[in-house]
Amino acid sequence: MVKQSDRAPLLDWEEIPPPYPNQAAPLPPPREEDAAAGKSWQPAGRRPPTGTAAGTGRCTAATTTCSPTTKKSVTAVVASRNGSPGRPRSELSGHRWDPPEPLGTDRNAPFRGLSVRDQWEEKDQIVAVFVVTFDTRSGNMVEWCLPHDINLDGVEFKSIASGSHRIANDFIYFRKGSYFGLACFANLPVESELERGARMKSVGILSPSYTLLYRYMHFLENQVRHQLQCPGQYSPLEAFYEDKKAILPPAGNGLVTACPTWSVTTINRCMHPEMKITHPAGCMSQFIQFFGEHIMVLWKFALLRKRILIFSPPPVGVVCYRVYCCCCLANVSLPGIGVSVPELRPFFYINVADITALETEMSFVACTTEKIFEVKKELYDVYIDNQNVKTHRSHLQPLLRLNAADKEKYRKLSEQRQMLLYSQEVDGDCTSNEEDLFILFFMELNNRIFQTLSDVAASTDPTLTAEHVRAMGLDPQGDRSFLVDLLEVYGIDVTLVVDNLCCP
Repeated sequence: MVKQSDRAPLLDWEEIPPPYPNQAAPLPPPREEDAAAGKSWQPAGRRPPTGTAAGTGRCTAATTTCSPTTKKSVTAVVASRNGSPGRPRSELSGHRWDPPEPLGTDRNAPFRGLSVRDQWEEKDQIVAVFVVTFDTRSGNMVEWCLPHDINLDGVEFKSIASGSHRIANDFIYFRKGSYFGLACFANLPVESELERGARMKSVGILSPSYTLLYRYMHFLENQVRHQLQCPGQYSPLEAFYEDKKAILPPAGNGLVTACPTWSVTTINRCMHPEMKITHPAGCMSQFIQFFGEHIMVLWKFALLRKRILIFSPPPVGVVCYRVYCCCCLANVSLPGIGVSVPELRPFFYINVADITALETEMSFVACTTEKIFEVKKELYDVYIDNQNVKTHRSHLQPLLRLNAADKEKYRKLSEQRQMLLYSQEVDGDCTSNEEDLFILFFMELNNRIFQTLSDVAASTDPTLTAEHVRAMGLDPQGDRSFLVDLLEVYGIDVTLVVDNLCCP
């Protein structure tokens, strides 16, 4: 929840603490996206702002506030070819959901279920605030920033994406080294030959974690319009930085290099603010509807920790949400699973300046507006253009084909979504939503797979049979190459045996 401050104009970012520790503050209404394409910008620099104009545009997130009810419960159920119940499933009830707390949990902490590190990550951690502008002679440049000595090289191109001159407004998530950033962009038509008919700026922030950046989107939107209208008036941004600037931990270089680790506990702790971190209500639903059954193809690539690149013309904001959703497909809450594999890191928006950094990355999900990346095949394993998912890696080609088990899992997911929507409409049940269902569905699917593999590996006969494969919700023949890759990536020592290779 935000309130208007009387200390500075447009300083509307002050937060009112929610009445309960785990209650998320409501978010602003959703933005409307504009579609367009365009060219890259020019080199960077710095300059003082000139001119005045009125700003326009919005780009905010949303959620629905409802009264609690105990009428319904939603259980994430994963498909199985033989109908076996599999492992116990986490349940989200209409009143309360209490999964076990992890080791390291501080029971006296303000947020139950959070470790000391998690508690620190819930605090404000703004390490920089900046204004980027487009100059007709010099290209994109950082106009102003705090602190003045922070290295923002490349941020000018991340904050105003290639092709943004064709859209009115946008928001962009990105990475800068070990930091994550959020910038809001606005493009104002003006009658000025010097500005070539348009004035374009972005106002953004950097933080060691992307999980709380959504809180400040409304403030950044207001500020970019304010900068278009009153260039050079930075007092609201200065006050914001002084109030929200990070107090980084003393150890090491003060950076949080890892992305948040998802577990049953991190979902429970707020079913929200973490689950709502980077997307408006309905983001996961739109993600499922956009890719349809092929979401199961993306799930396999995400679980295999492949390098996934999504291409789309501006606006970038909705595509950044797809990056986030892809990362959510690979959540596993079982202890010890995935500790030896590369982390699936969300890079969010990237451009040609990131090529060197991407060359050393073993696993990531990113998006771009620059078509040149399509020919840079050494940088990615999977390329997504609109709804077209493709890979140039020959051993990954079989994963592009949907099998019967994939279609059954998608049918189960769609069925559960429809049941949830019905309960919300008819019974007024707002205790859970599609985002929770989506996260839990894939987490439970992943947990079942890895629990089965772990059990087989620890048995006296570490042989994975067709019956085991079906119990995991996979196809013994259609998913054979996926399982072979999975066992290799995660270093699980079992023998894969599939009977009746000639028959389904």
